[in-house]
Amino acid sequence: MPKSAKRITRPVAADSTNDHVFAQRIDWNLFKLYVEIIRSGGIGAAARKLNRQQPSISAALKRLEDQIGTRLCTRSATGIEPTAAGTALLKICEQMALAARDIPHEVAKVAGVVEGAIRLHMISNLVSPAFERALVGFNAAYPGIEIKFDIAPHSAVIRAVSKGEAEIGLAGDTAPAAGLTYRPLMRETQQLYCGPRHPRFGSAPGHPGDFIGDRFILTGEDETEQLRQFRRRFGLGRRVGGYAENLHEVRRLIELGLGIGFLPTVVAEAAGKSLWPLLPPEILPSYHVYVITRAESDCSTPTLLLVEAIQAELDKLES
Repeated sequence: MPKSAKRITRPVAADSTNDHVFAQRIDWNLFKLYVEIIRSGGIGAAARKLNRQQPSISAALKRLEDQIGTRLCTRSATGIEPTAAGTALLKICEQMALAARDIPHEVAKVAGVVEGAIRLHMISNLVSPAFERALVGFNAAYPGIEIKFDIAPHSAVIRAVSKGEAEIGLAGDTAPAAGLTYRPLMRETQQLYCGPRHPRFGSAPGHPGDFIGDRFILTGEDETEQLRQFRRRFGLGRRVGGYAENLHEVRRLIELGLGIGFLPTVVAEAAGKSLWPLLPPEILPSYHVYVITRAESDCSTPTLLLVEAIQAELDKLES
């Protein structure tokens, strides 16, 4: 064995006494430091990020290896790589970090003193019984939390959450943004409708190509990518009869006969007999609406509690 190489021996099989002694003697800050070394890709990079001297970082890593009893990292041309033991430790350290972040959240829940505000941005005319039940239960359980609602198009909702202007967003998204968490809330279906003044009112469902020449009411930024692709595939919306961002206004323009247009089926159902479906159900475009948040570690206690309440209602639907 070369003189420069150092052997790190494994400890004897652990028992409960050894475990207790280890937990008492270990410097818990070493775990945090180890995670930073691995995430930074090297000791030097970790030292610069933590504004510490490189020798002190190296010494801390060696101290951690000595206390655990095995090598945790190997150096390579590209930086530092965790060994199998190091990878296992990294996973444990990340779980410890998550548990530590949960402490204020869990303590506040038990104490029943959660206060604060949640900015919730959502698309217009969203109909989700599970979400509504979650709001009712949440309001009763946490009266000290204020929810500020803002209605916006799909893309604007996503931007608001991504920029930190909203804690929670309810919207559809075909290209999930990095750094955001998506939880499926419901599936929304769009149908093509006309109003009672339109000559097609009361007619049998037709092929999308039958409506190429019709004047359309468009929704602009509030149109999902799935619906936009559906329209373009069949050449729909080339003739514009009106334009509105709010679905309530889109519905009103369709009912007045200014053109035909797409609406979520749940929105049209609320209109009763004033809207007539023009396409067969089996070809309708649909998409998921998500509960969108930033990474869990960036969420406040009120935000996490509301997300938990929504998820609990969704879980009931599957049980």
